[in-house]
Amino acid sequence: MSEAGPGLPIGILAELTHRCTLQCAYCSNPLELLKADKELGTAEWRSIFEQAADLGILQVHLSGGEPILRPDLAELVGVLASRGLYSNLITAGVGLDETLTARLAAAGLDHVQISFQGARPETTEAIGRLRGSHEKKLAAARAVRAAGLPLTVNAPIHRRNIEEVELFIDLALELGAERLEIANVQYYGWALLNRPALMPPREAVERQIGIVEAARAALRGVLAIDFVAPDYYASFPKACMGGWARDAFMITPDGTAMPCHAAASIPGLRFDNAARLPLTEIWNRSPAFEAYRGTGWMNERCRGCERRDIDFGGCRCQAMALTGDPTETDPACSLSPLHAHVLALAESDAASAEATIHPRRIGGARAGELTR
Repeated sequence: MSEAGPGLPIGILAELTHRCTLQCAYCSNPLELLKADKELGTAEWRSIFEQAADLGILQVHLSGGEPILRPDLAELVGVLASRGLYSNLITAGVGLDETLTARLAAAGLDHVQISFQGARPETTEAIGRLRGSHEKKLAAARAVRAAGLPLTVNAPIHRRNIEEVELFIDLALELGAERLEIANVQYYGWALLNRPALMPPREAVERQIGIVEAARAALRGVLAIDFVAPDYYASFPKACMGGWARDAFMITPDGTAMPCHAAASIPGLRFDNAARLPLTEIWNRSPAFEAYRGTGWMNERCRGCERRDIDFGGCRCQAMALTGDPTETDPACSLSPLHAHVLALAESDAASAEATIHPRRIGGARAGELTR
């Protein structure tokens, strides 16, 4: 970042589809999920990826929904490989068999990340709502390793599976993964709707941290373990996607380019479409990308903070969700005057043992759910 304008972006999260084989309640996709007829076609994604290479982007994360539901996935991977872009497939693994994995590897795929909803079969099935899904994920992970591709096991952690952290570590070792991501759920989209049913108690989070720290020390050089802390219990907020439109951005299935997953929750932002406007134009001049870049937009509290160039005031979407003001300090920050309120909110949600779970579904949440 400089006064002359933004630097070059490093990566894109490309959501190829919102369709998915699972119905995970912690999904960060918006409540109004796009149907297949709204998705960009192969030619449009090809053009976007060619432009990404010209813009200087280094890596593209192919996500969804479930990206393997796209019949053109191998072709799109081939476009990225032909331009020297690092490609990472983010998948639930259900349906990723040896044949498709071999095709993707031959096309030039660089890395696969498979999410496991639980370390036990019954947990995976209960959260993803698909019978036999755990065994299919195991088979997918083995196919990835057989194809010679690097593997990351992603473990989205919440109240329903937080006691399985040690088992997730064992699972990653068993599958020969290079990396394990213990990713505490971030509350956007469906996860925000389901927060009362997902928020873990503080003591469980602290126990989890101790397990992860011990495993990191014991498995150094064997398994890399990344840990994403739960924002509501953190001392300081994360710099979401490296900071608002600072080094990465995302594109939704219909081509809408946004700084992050939940940016559409902020009123007044106008988002450009990457199928209709050049990526260079969007990155350098999009009003939505410029809205919270740098530090000029910050309130006095954040602008005068020594952490302003570390976490950039935290997540704008979380500030909007929790305070109604996207320019407010992210309440996950211990320096925010609302931090105690967020802790109380987390503890209240964690105690709501009978909270209803609303499964993710195409077409959006029902009217009664949207009022929560």
